[in-house]
Amino acid sequence: MSWLRLCVRITAFMAFLAATTMLAAGLRITEVVTRKAIDRTPWARFCFRWACRCLGLHIHQHGSPSDDTVLFVSNHISWSDIPILGSLAPIRFLSKAEVGQWPVIGWLARQAGTLFIRRGGGQARRVRDQIIENLQAGENVLVYPEGTTSAGLTVLPFHGLLLKAAPESKTPVQPVTIAYRRDGRPDHLAPFIGDDEFHSHLLRMIRQPSARVDVVFHAPMYPSDQAPTGELAARLREAVLDGLTRIYSGEYDEPVTDLLRTEDGPELPHLPSLHGGQRSPDQSTG
Repeated sequence: MSWLRLCVRITAFMAFLAATTMLAAGLRITEVVTRKAIDRTPWARFCFRWACRCLGLHIHQHGSPSDDTVLFVSNHISWSDIPILGSLAPIRFLSKAEVGQWPVIGWLARQAGTLFIRRGGGQARRVRDQIIENLQAGENVLVYPEGTTSAGLTVLPFHGLLLKAAPESKTPVQPVTIAYRRDGRPDHLAPFIGDDEFHSHLLRMIRQPSARVDVVFHAPMYPSDQAPTGELAARLREAVLDGLTRIYSGEYDEPVTDLLRTEDGPELPHLPSLHGGQRSPDQSTG
């Protein structure tokens, strides 16, 4: 059964790759012909949803992304965090430069306006200034203050330098918790850590039955520009960690809504339609 599942999902993923390539070419040609830039955010969100479907992810959303411009702050477990969160809200991501070179995910990340950063070289301050500019332009930005991925069992300490973009741009911060589970337990396949390679990690994920992913949108915080950065980082980490604890305790298990679902078998069911950041009537709240 695992080989059948792998073949079906690989085929779907290759078809998705071909479709995204055609979409990218179509958007580019349209820009050249009309001489007008196209907002790629809606297209990126659509593609993110299909990427999640091809990966076989059951995504359960609790709470809603803010209707106002916010700096999203989340824990970081895997490269798949990007398509998951990108499918739920219009977001510009901050990611390591290597992600931009990955097939499919890298393209989607670039189309969503991801800000890529290379480790070292003192780029953090420049990136913070870019984040401030995006926030002031009304664009949501998401950062991973842990600075790296983790096994998802806890939340690593938050670094505060990039978080200063929120009070300096007078923008609220919305903490987000993401967690992967299989059979009610933390998923050991989802974490992308150490020296793991993208293609081998991808194959391991899509060969196995669907994982459950819980995403909790916490209440936004409104930091003062006078508050110490370390204090803000600690408060945000506490909120994200609390969400992780509540997920693993089963608090969000009922009632739930599958916003993006792929069955464990080879069938690929219809993908529900989502509309912006609006809350669906039966959507659970955190």
